[in-house]
Amino acid sequence: MRLRALLDTDALGLRLLGGEDELDRAVRGVMTTDLRDPSRYLSGGELVLTGLAWRRNAADSEPFVRILVQAGVAALAAGEAELGDVPDDLVLACARHRLPLFAVHESVAFATITEHVVRQVSGERAGDLAAVVDRHRRLMTSGPAGGGPDVVLDLLGSDLDLRAWVLSPTGRLIAGSKVAGPALPPETYARLAAEHLSAVRTGRRGPHRVPLGSAPAPATMSTYSLFPIRSSGRSPHAARDVRETVLSDWLLAVEADAGDWPEERLDLLQGVTQLIAVERDRRDASRTVRRRLAQEVLELVQTGAAPAEIAARLRVAAPVLLPGLGTAPHWQVVVARVEWDEGDVEGGPVAQSLLEEILVDPLATGPEPSDRIAVAHTGEEAVALVPLPAVPSEHDGSEPGILADELLETVRDPLSAGLGEDGRVTLGVSAAVHSAEGLRGALEEARHARRVAAARPGRVCAAGHQELASHVLLLPFVPDDVRRAFTARLLDPLRDYDRRHRAELIPTLEAFLDCDGSWTRCATRLHLHVNTLRYRVGRIEQLTGRDLSRLEDKLDFFLALRMS
Repeated sequence: MRLRALLDTDALGLRLLGGEDELDRAVRGVMTTDLRDPSRYLSGGELVLTGLAWRRNAADSEPFVRILVQAGVAALAAGEAELGDVPDDLVLACARHRLPLFAVHESVAFATITEHVVRQVSGERAGDLAAVVDRHRRLMTSGPAGGGPDVVLDLLGSDLDLRAWVLSPTGRLIAGSKVAGPALPPETYARLAAEHLSAVRTGRRGPHRVPLGSAPAPATMSTYSLFPIRSSGRSPHAARDVRETVLSDWLLAVEADAGDWPEERLDLLQGVTQLIAVERDRRDASRTVRRRLAQEVLELVQTGAAPAEIAARLRVAAPVLLPGLGTAPHWQVVVARVEWDEGDVEGGPVAQSLLEEILVDPLATGPEPSDRIAVAHTGEEAVALVPLPAVPSEHDGSEPGILADELLETVRDPLSAGLGEDGRVTLGVSAAVHSAEGLRGALEEARHARRVAAARPGRVCAAGHQELASHVLLLPFVPDDVRRAFTARLLDPLRDYDRRHRAELIPTLEAFLDCDGSWTRCATRLHLHVNTLRYRVGRIEQLTGRDLSRLEDKLDFFLALRMS
């Protein structure tokens, strides 16, 4: 299709800001991005949609436009929702490089433009295959009656003879074709997700080709092509860094070697991923209310609100947090942190999306299993309130609710691949509590458990309340004179040194433990050079005779600070 045709479609809400002489350019696809450098995802001929979140000041427009022109894009369309108007510096940069520029009215979702372009381009380039995309579109946009992604995958199977599955980043099956034959083993889904995340973290462009099977029996080998499913552009705040979405984006796995496909079929599958992304955005939007309610409950718990006030808020939120259940006799709290070595990506929202994924009960029924998971985030951590409608009897020997050592068992490999060499996930799980009065203690318990997990080696670690029984849970029962002697033995040498030299060893120790022993993150938090931090930690060890690389000594310092 031609750029000129976009202006003739009133429903798209496009207004031409520059490039009138270039409107006969052909559009081969569409991409939504707010990356400062999206070149690795561009192949040429795209209409690029952007919410302008990449723009921090006027100097950013010139390099962004230059990158698009070098990639051979057809035009740029900028949304007005973020800044109100398209900045003049962007208009001038596009004019200098002869790149057509459109403004998108704030009332028009990027998903609407994406859907229109995909439909038109597929129709022009894929002939009869475009009818499949159009059928997908009609089914996807018809709401729950249309069947969602499952129907799209059924059409891929019946019309194109392709077995396909939509997977979460941890390998959970979200949708699969009913005509695709028997489901794949869960370990295959997890392996595909891990291969996909590894490819994304290394910057390889999709689709990613993955042969899987048993090496001694080549006849059982199958080749899968993995297509990323990214946001359709509904949100004006698109990710600027792949680490912001790598642990939340879905993928489309097709049992076929896309390397042998003609360009028309590749275009078709890219269109299908964009249509499935619309469903993904719809599900994300449905979580907004649950997230807000969880945030309100968390703030009440953290600020020490009366249990009656917390209980009243939970009763009001019950129809949303507990659809079909009414009330929850028991609750658990799960705390998670996602941290990166560079420390330049906010971890709270990433951890929030991750908890919403891994806490889904694989046996749950209904249109969306995560309907009963409420996750808030504060700072760098995410907190999940998990309702337990029924708790096993204490006499049957079973542990109620979520077990920390089982929570990450099936998702460890995909998460490790998504975290790469610079990320880390740590989780803590509380015991079940039976009332709002116990939520504050459960929150502290989950946070303590997460700290225990953080003291262990590895990229993906979890700890449960059972592992706190020997220290944190017993602190209130330690005699005062024992507590004073313990803290004095560890902290008094540091306090004395701080008084004499103003060395700030105590604040340094607190920050070092809070950063889980990460030199880079701790130095950044304290605004110190790493060598200065190493000197201070060395002085702490010299004065106390302890070794902060040992888990036992870290825990002793942690407990001493908590008791002081």
